[in-house]
Amino acid sequence: MKLQRRRFLQLAAAAAVLPIASHIAGAQTYPTRPVRWVVGFPPGGLGDLVARPIGQWLSERLGQPFIIENRPGAVGAIATEAVVHAPADGHTLLLVNPGNVTSASFYDKLNFNFIRDIAPVAGIIRAPMVIVVNPSIPVKTIPEFIAYAKANPGKVSYASPGNGSTNHITGELFKMITGTNMIHVPYRGSAPALTDLLGGQVQVMFDNLLTSIEPVRSGRLRALAVTTATRSPALPDIPSAGEFLPGLEASIWQGVGAPKNTPPEIVDRLNKEINAALSDSKMKARFADLGAAVFPGSAADFGKFIVHETERWAKVIRAANVKPE
Repeated sequence: MKLQRRRFLQLAAAAAVLPIASHIAGAQTYPTRPVRWVVGFPPGGLGDLVARPIGQWLSERLGQPFIIENRPGAVGAIATEAVVHAPADGHTLLLVNPGNVTSASFYDKLNFNFIRDIAPVAGIIRAPMVIVVNPSIPVKTIPEFIAYAKANPGKVSYASPGNGSTNHITGELFKMITGTNMIHVPYRGSAPALTDLLGGQVQVMFDNLLTSIEPVRSGRLRALAVTTATRSPALPDIPSAGEFLPGLEASIWQGVGAPKNTPPEIVDRLNKEINAALSDSKMKARFADLGAAVFPGSAADFGKFIVHETERWAKVIRAANVKPE
């Protein structure tokens, strides 16, 4: 009887270890095939600037291609829905962006709940936004631009990557704070919006610094201010919006999400590899040259940040009474 009992306990102990062992083995063998990384904006924009170098790093470290799939529309909602319904095995990822948190309050009906349905994996970068104008506009400072907009009510148009984007909401916050009347022109991503700004079809954009920094450096666009509390090291001569307009503060950030119920050991492995990339001096320099700072941390840290940003922008959307157009 003692031998039988001992054997039973040994088998029970082994059975308890099996799930843990299988999870560890799953994380060690992941990924077993190419990983689809869905970006909710067209090629050539901020999403590509962030996802492609990190995707290349992950491909080299994990031994499988990380394929960038651009699925633009509804400020990332189309891409998000595709990932929400994908198998939760780590082989479909989402490039998370501020549009995901503003959409939660901006749109009345979405076919998903972002915080509930997407598991946070890791942050990648944070960067200021910058208020840029076409050089044909005769202004060089924020006070001059406010005066120009007030002198031309309803004639100044500002571009954004889409309805409900942080760029859009920041523009509406600017209008509310300054009492100006500008026309919002939404596009399907930053790249086409920036193209029309450069061409003079629109006059101003509250853009992310990563995509605007080269046109600003070359003089094709004029930067009036960055929308952070302090100046950006990438453009030290450009004032912060807070120097003129207290309360106008916004930043762009990017990260990685996965379908809910993705095994935590896969999330942990991805988080570890992404943080390794962000600690690499060449990767840091690459993003710094674009005006962005790396955004490392645990998956839990990134999740808390998303919740905070969702609540913060919900207050702005309600205060500015921003509605879908």
